[in-house]
Amino acid sequence: MAGRHGLEIRQGQSLIITSRLQQSLKLLQCSRVELEAFVQGELERNPLLSADEGDDARPGSGDGVMEATGARLAFDEDSGGAAADLNVSPNVMHGDASPGERAPSDWARPPVGGRSGAEGLDFAANLPQARSLRDHLLGQLPLLGLSKAEIVIAHVLTDAVDGGGYLRAEASEIATRLGCESTRVAALVRRLQGLDPIGVFARDLPECLALQLAERDRLDPAMQALLDNLELLARRDMPALRKACGVDDEDLREMIAEVRALTPKPGAAFGSEPVAALIPDLVVHAAPGGDWIVELNSEALPKVLVDRLYAAKIRRAPLRPAEKTFVVDRLAEAEWLVRSLDQRARTILKVAVEIVLRQSAFLSLGIEHLRPLMLKAVAKALNVHPSTVSRAISGKYIATPRGVFELKFFFTVAIPANDRAEAHSAASIRHRIRAMIKSELSDPGVVLSDDRIVMMLNESGIEIARRTVTKYREAMQIPSSFERRRMAKAGA
Repeated sequence: MAGRHGLEIRQGQSLIITSRLQQSLKLLQCSRVELEAFVQGELERNPLLSADEGDDARPGSGDGVMEATGARLAFDEDSGGAAADLNVSPNVMHGDASPGERAPSDWARPPVGGRSGAEGLDFAANLPQARSLRDHLLGQLPLLGLSKAEIVIAHVLTDAVDGGGYLRAEASEIATRLGCESTRVAALVRRLQGLDPIGVFARDLPECLALQLAERDRLDPAMQALLDNLELLARRDMPALRKACGVDDEDLREMIAEVRALTPKPGAAFGSEPVAALIPDLVVHAAPGGDWIVELNSEALPKVLVDRLYAAKIRRAPLRPAEKTFVVDRLAEAEWLVRSLDQRARTILKVAVEIVLRQSAFLSLGIEHLRPLMLKAVAKALNVHPSTVSRAISGKYIATPRGVFELKFFFTVAIPANDRAEAHSAASIRHRIRAMIKSELSDPGVVLSDDRIVMMLNESGIEIARRTVTKYREAMQIPSSFERRRMAKAGA
């Protein structure tokens, strides 16, 4: 059969992602540091943009100062639900149209000539290349097999480590802030003290040196006595030091030489450049009546203005066609940047409000009440694509009464309930398993097997497989029931 050729007209719908939209999506995914670098580059190359410096800004400057706006979460105890009243208002918008009326045309408009603002941008070139001590320590956490809750605690502890590698926070203080037991924090500190470089997470110099000596298998009672009496070494009181250690002169000299070969500040080799303070993108704090207020942090928001008076003055001057095109292009790019920054701030705030709405129990009661949360759930509630939520939480931090967390932290794996009740987060399941095994101490004759733990969890409404319980137990470095039973007999 011979082939037939012809023309057809069909109607269809398709989504065309313009270069402007692509750049707006990139801005949404930028961290605060990356965004500042990009905005600074635009200020340097676009004469129609200026940084807002408060009351000293040039008169007649245009629009686009995004203020730190907030959202109040009002919880209705009678209905058991919560309603979010989101109040987001930019200071000034372009033209006479409202934000809602202008949004479709702004996002659909193709670029207006010239080079786009974000093309050729190399964010990595503006970031420090040296790896910080914090990044080095956090990169080792996956090797410890920590639970979700322990990872959060480890991040908080890491943030409390100074440039020398010393832990500058009390376990009780962190436990109170996160709503967990101080013994759990202290136990995690001991595990973190095994990270590289040896000596980090020490509370003082003797402990730092002791960790390094223990790694070399040289922390005997005499060496420990030397560390307990470093003030005698500083005063060069050798007779008193020799007596305290119970050694002769030759042994003491060797011990002192070993101590002097250690590193008093193990973290000093990292982060030679000053470390910038972590500035959260959002802030959440409690309000009277049990509400939560979520606000954008004004310090983390770049503030730019479109200088319309300057643009009008240039356009009234006699210009060649190429110069007029340049002014038109720069004005369009300036307007696009202002709108994109406003849209970015709105999106991040809406996502944060939804997260706080769903994780309010964690903020109120502590880490064990962290609920399971998926990107799709937040995206569905906000009527956006999950990739938009993913970009909005990437590299964004929120300051809460329990510390500063990356928005990604609030998304946890869910364990289904077998009674159609609310699902349970993996972190809370690990906490229950740990509590069950810990209860064995009160009755050494009862050692719970993984099968027995599964049965007990099922009875409490949690549907979980035996291999999952085993995986969680091993991740928490808890021995098997056989090993725990043998340890109990040995202890008896």
